[in-house]
Amino acid sequence: MADEGKSWIQKTKDYIDDLKLEMRRVTWPNRKQVEGTTAVVIFSVFAFAGYFFVVDMLLERGVTGVLHYFAK
Repeated sequence: MADEGKSWIQKTKDYIDDLKLEMRRVTWPNRKQVEGTTAVVIFSVFAFAGYFFVVDMLLERGVTGVLHYFAK
């Protein structure tokens, strides 16, 4: 390991310098891209919520029907 002799302070400074360098390379999305992906996420959440609501209701009715059938 190349940095075994370095102090933790120097290691921390090196880490922060590397972090700053990486952050300069990041390409951030523009506002239109963020709004578009946000809309997709919100739509997906509601779609999955509706799907799981329906599946849950069907499973509940099925299990309840089976239990009532065998409870007779």
